[in-house]
Amino acid sequence: MDDKPRIEQRAGVPYVAIPRRVREDGVAAAVDSAFPELFRWLGDRGIEPLGPPFIRYLEIDPRGEPLELEVAAPVAAGLAGDERVRADALPVGRYVTLLHNGPYRHATEPDLAAARAAMQDWAREQGVGLDSRKTDRGLAWGCYVEQYLVGPVDEPDYSKWKTELMYLASDH
Repeated sequence: MDDKPRIEQRAGVPYVAIPRRVREDGVAAAVDSAFPELFRWLGDRGIEPLGPPFIRYLEIDPRGEPLELEVAAPVAAGLAGDERVRADALPVGRYVTLLHNGPYRHATEPDLAAARAAMQDWAREQGVGLDSRKTDRGLAWGCYVEQYLVGPVDEPDYSKWKTELMYLASDH
């Protein structure tokens, strides 16, 4: 991680997404087919994304493993989804953000799990709440996003991957 967590005010970001339930085979299996499907859907309609793709994590289990997520791309406001692709917007608000350089998952190097833990620890130390609520399966995030600025499609060397992590801060 080359950056420290910080708080930023963010505008709302319209997006389209394919929702996915994460099964026993993990996050990669949930998203590996969803991103191509989403970009095919956009291409079939002649729509260019207005920024890098992202995953919005909706619910996690007590160990922090994702249960529900959306594979998404930012788009112009007013775009409608359909039976497979939903249209929504990231909420306006204060976000705890961090830029992570490095792998998504790794046994020995700082990865996204380490970046999430560092952000959550920093927020707690600063007295900043993260917008979430308990569910019967774990925790639902008001808004937690990982946006893939540089990834394996762009660069094979994972040490050059850049992911922006964003948690919506709560007002209480």
